[in-house]
Amino acid sequence: MTDLAEALAAAAGAAVAQCTPIGGGHGARHYRAQLADGRELFVKEAADDAGIAALDAEAQGLRWLAEAAAVQVPKIIARHNRTLALVYLPAGRSDRAAAERFGRDLARLHAAGADSFGAPWAGFIASLPLPNEQATSWPSWYAERRLLPYGRLARDAGTLGAGDVALIESLASRIGELTGPAEPPARIHGDCWSGNVLWSGGRGWLIDPAAHGGHRESDLAMLALFGAPYLDRILGAYQEVTPLAAGWQTRVPLHQLHPLLVHVCLFGAGYRESALSVARAALAVG
Repeated sequence: MTDLAEALAAAAGAAVAQCTPIGGGHGARHYRAQLADGRELFVKEAADDAGIAALDAEAQGLRWLAEAAAVQVPKIIARHNRTLALVYLPAGRSDRAAAERFGRDLARLHAAGADSFGAPWAGFIASLPLPNEQATSWPSWYAERRLLPYGRLARDAGTLGAGDVALIESLASRIGELTGPAEPPARIHGDCWSGNVLWSGGRGWLIDPAAHGGHRESDLAMLALFGAPYLDRILGAYQEVTPLAAGWQTRVPLHQLHPLLVHVCLFGAGYRESALSVARAALAVG
């Protein structure tokens, strides 16, 4: 704890008055720190080299999302060695107005765009490396960078069988038929499930990004996957700013397959049937 406090003080430019552990996960320990100048910080301390790489990806993603001046993200106070320190945000609750504001902000974030699909930095999603090699075509990029790697990783771990991976490979081989109208790269959060939207101060803030140039429907499908509050309000406000392409509802399973495969890799076979179910639903659209 002394080493952490010294590192924070050096990086933030103020002594640490208090630093309290508040849990952790995915290769990092979490702390709430109060500085002598009154600032409060949320701090992640990496436990190993993989955790350090994940913090680098998170910091790059936060800076890139912030450049859009759309959805709010926590300000980085320090990124130093094994630590990432952010402004601490007190958690609140969503309501209809906050959800609508978030939907409009999210539409503007996506519209800020990206140079390509992928990102110029090595990605992470939770504790897993996230292939970010850049490309100009989303369907093949999504198959090769988001679906096949995690299907095969789960197979190698024994949580998906050969037939399960064959289903995913079949979908990947038909990906061009399933993705709808072509869209330019959107500036997306990349892990936009409800737990990564922090409601504070009457608005939704994006935290823990796996940011990259992607398809905007991916963020929206992830919001639906685990039940974001007032999702209908978010989607309605989003479409006021930037309408979605026809048939987007039918493509939700396709976009949910990647996060479900990640869950299979992280948490085991309990997510297997959910992943296979959305894979079958995505194929049925074609």
